[in-house]
This record gives sequence, C-alpha cells and structure tokens, in this order.
Amino acid sequence: MKSTITTFLIFTSLFSLAQTSEAEAVKATVDKFFTAFHAQDSVGLKTLVTPDIVLQTIGTGKKGETILRRENYSDLVKSIISIPDSVAFNEKLLDYSIQVDGAMANAWTPYEFWVNDSFSHCGVNSFQMVKLDGAWKIIYLIDTRRREGCEGQTN
Repeated sequence: MKSTITTFLIFTSLFSLAQTSEAEAVKATVDKFFTAFHAQDSVGLKTLVTPDIVLQTIGTGKKGETILRRENYSDLVKSIISIPDSVAFNEKLLDYSIQVDGAMANAWTPYEFWVNDSFSHCGVNSFQMVKLDGAWKIIYLIDTRRREGCEGQTN
C-alpha cells in the first residue's frame, strides 16, 4: 500500500512539474512575441506563429455596438515595423493566465497600451498555441480594445 501511495505521489509531482515547465514555455513564447513586437522585428514575429495564424480584434463602434474584425497577420507585422522611431509604443502585460493540455495551450494576458508615454487603450490578449516540433507556436490571437474601465490610465 505504501509503495502504491509513494508511486502515486511521485507521478503526481512529476506531472505537476511538467505542467509548470510547459506553462513557463508558453509564457516564454508570449514574452518573445512582445520582445519582437517592441523591437519591430518582423522575422521574430513571423517565427513565433504558424503560417495560417488567425488574428482578430474585438472593439466597440461609435454607437456602442461590439465589432469583431479579422485582420491579416502580415499586415499587422508591416504596420508594426513601419512605426517611426519618433513614436515610442509599449504594450504592458499586467498578468498571465496560462492553461496547457498536451500540445494545446492558451495564454490570457490583460494589457495596457501606451504611445509616447500617454495611455492609449487597454484590453486582453488571448493566445491559442500548439506545440509543433518541440516549440510553442501561436495559431490564433484575439484581443479586446477599450479606452474606459482600465486600471492604470494615469500611470
């Protein structure tokens, strides 16, 4: 009986460590994405995603209606690298919530977006990932964007 319990505890501990390790790898992928984003590194941004990545944004229209917009990832990368050096932009991640199940993972990251040290908007990013050939790749990225209800607007 003791050996069964010991085996169970060892297995549970190893499984927990593996899950933690995978969650850290998913977080590292998100961090690499934003490092490339802020460096305006088009190659880095493209290596972290699958070729058929889906990119969507949820916002609010002028009449208060919810708008869901699908975007082309290549267009996003082009717009990021075309930001002039005179414009400082920073997407500050406020937290990470990561779930992993085998080769699938999700990272939920609330954020604030700042341009030239002025608050622009806030929201949440949701990264859906798959582990391919030992590396986490982003297959779907959706975010929300709003100007109200943001915690650090004056920081």
